[in-house]
Amino acid sequence: MKVLLLGVGLQGSATLHDLEESKEVSEIIAADIEIENLNNRISYKNYSKVTSEFLDANKQKNIDQLMEQKPDVVIDLLPVTFMDKIAQSAVNHGLNLVNTFYTSPFLKSLADKAKKKGITILPEFGFDPGIDLVILGEARKGLENIELINSYGAGIPEALALNNPLKYKVTWTFEGVLRSYFRKGILIKNGEIVEIKENAMFHPKNIHEVIIKGIGKLEAIPNGDAVKYLEIIGIEKDSKEYNLIKEMGRYSMRWPGHSALWKTLVDLHFLDNEPITIDNMEINRRKFIAKIIEPHIQLQPHERDLAILRVELIGMKDGKKTRVVYNMVDKRDLRTGFTAMSRTVGFTASIGAQLIGSGKIDKKGLLTPVNDVPYETLDKELRKRNINIESQTEKLS
Repeated sequence: MKVLLLGVGLQGSATLHDLEESKEVSEIIAADIEIENLNNRISYKNYSKVTSEFLDANKQKNIDQLMEQKPDVVIDLLPVTFMDKIAQSAVNHGLNLVNTFYTSPFLKSLADKAKKKGITILPEFGFDPGIDLVILGEARKGLENIELINSYGAGIPEALALNNPLKYKVTWTFEGVLRSYFRKGILIKNGEIVEIKENAMFHPKNIHEVIIKGIGKLEAIPNGDAVKYLEIIGIEKDSKEYNLIKEMGRYSMRWPGHSALWKTLVDLHFLDNEPITIDNMEINRRKFIAKIIEPHIQLQPHERDLAILRVELIGMKDGKKTRVVYNMVDKRDLRTGFTAMSRTVGFTASIGAQLIGSGKIDKKGLLTPVNDVPYETLDKELRKRNINIESQTEKLS
């Protein structure tokens, strides 16, 4: 199997390592704009299957030249701004594609063309979205009259590394974090769809607490559109099942106190979408803030981060009200240096590419992890990499 990996940053480094270790993969083309750093990494790790290529994703010709090398699967781990153009090029060249981003309207528009070309596009296949969506598809099985669906994800430093005012450290791009901190939320509360505005996600009324076994109490913050996944799991709008849902949400989790600080910054318009002008120069607010703060909240080599998922559903099973809960807690591997976020995003993307390239996932067109990635298969592959998911079922009546 030949794999083209686009983007070898924090998460891509873990993907590259996992592909190199795989018996299924015979050749890897790794492409990044930081070609010197990439070559140093390949040399230091003594990777034998990898060839490096320079990639400037702003240049379509550069992208197409890489696609013309005819890999079996392309993994896109570039910044999200390049997602659509990478997908377009992959489909034009008849190549399978995996990425870790939420499905865009443009990606949906490529579905028919991908299916006609006999290729597979698997988006949303990292940590969150990714593993959580496969869990959702599994947890939903066997449940009827579902009344609660809540999904939680956290990428946070462990308690021993909480030594800055944010109680947070960077394990992916901080600018990406800031984008997620100014994003509309769509939830279901008391049976009604509730829209939380971009500037209200940190308001105390929208925050609740969650206790994670072995970790402790965390804050849950609304994160994006949860309701769109109802149709994906087979609950159609205006159906009887749809009207039974009393509570549904997708949430990010942070250490207590994080939300209060960010509410202050949001209220002071630090994260507004509109740029500010200083000395006749237009400046993106989030880029500006990220540039100031990011150097001071780096995870140190001896510190570990945590990648946490929790998916909870309540419905009827065998005539009784039942709660189903799935939990995953991963920690940084200090031996390899890979953070928990790199492992759970990077390894998962690698697994997706290998499942497609080997034919273990053979469905064509635009896929969703909820329905198209078997939970048992993903769980088995994650456990090989010491990433473990636990589940429990509790009868409530």
